[in-house]
Amino acid sequence: MKIIITGAGGQLGKALVKLFSSCDYKVFSFTKRELDITSKEQIKEVFNKISPDIIINCAAFTKVDLCETDVEKAYLINGLAPFYLGTEANKHQAKLIHISTDYVFSGNQTSPYKETDQPNPQTIYGKSKLLGEELLLKNCNNLLIVRTSWLYGNDANNFVHTMMKLSEKLNSIKVVHDQFGSPTYTRDVALAIQSLMKDKTGIYHVTNSGKCSWYEFAKEIMRLIHSKTEILPISSQDYQFNTPRPSYSVLDNYKLEKEGIRLRDWKAALSTFFREEYIENED
Repeated sequence: MKIIITGAGGQLGKALVKLFSSCDYKVFSFTKRELDITSKEQIKEVFNKISPDIIINCAAFTKVDLCETDVEKAYLINGLAPFYLGTEANKHQAKLIHISTDYVFSGNQTSPYKETDQPNPQTIYGKSKLLGEELLLKNCNNLLIVRTSWLYGNDANNFVHTMMKLSEKLNSIKVVHDQFGSPTYTRDVALAIQSLMKDKTGIYHVTNSGKCSWYEFAKEIMRLIHSKTEILPISSQDYQFNTPRPSYSVLDNYKLEKEGIRLRDWKAALSTFFREEYIENED
């Protein structure tokens, strides 16, 4: 089986490349510098050369604040580019797995979002990602959309690594206490995708189980790395984000669990991350 992975330089892309390369798959990975998914010509050239069975699109413009100021780029990468991939996937009778986000919802709910809940994005990032979903659902013949959130993995650009770096410099760190989600280990998402990719279609939510605030997440990170840095709770209003963040990003893995797949609790996953990835990479 031949698999193309776009956005392979990101943390989920890296986890997928690592997992599938260790299995009986032919993996063709592309970073954003190696494949511009906004170029129909580049996509066509790559697909014709490889003739893939599955494409996993991890490429996205995820910088929430920058999406608000570079709206055209956000809609091009997050909205139109997935459609280009889906169109070419149809020509090759290939399956497209598209990675999406909790930001397609308003974040104002107080119970976990199911796959069937009505999207209502409040940011350009969320709106552009929803456009990508909608175009694919209307036009892609063999499609799996995986929504996830609060990802961390073997990559510097995530909350875990940010907290670790700050703890080396500061005696205390202020972290918001009124935004809730499910911290999710990229390896666990990759394993779930592997279980779903052959015969499942539609929209699936995939996160580690349980929920916490960013404040609680940071506290657990400090505990696991044995740091004495104090985590101080602060409200979202006092933090003054440039772009409002969802106050509630918890996703309900209803469809995933109907398949008999239940991702472990976020604390257990975080502990494994430090043991298997962080410590091993430091050796």
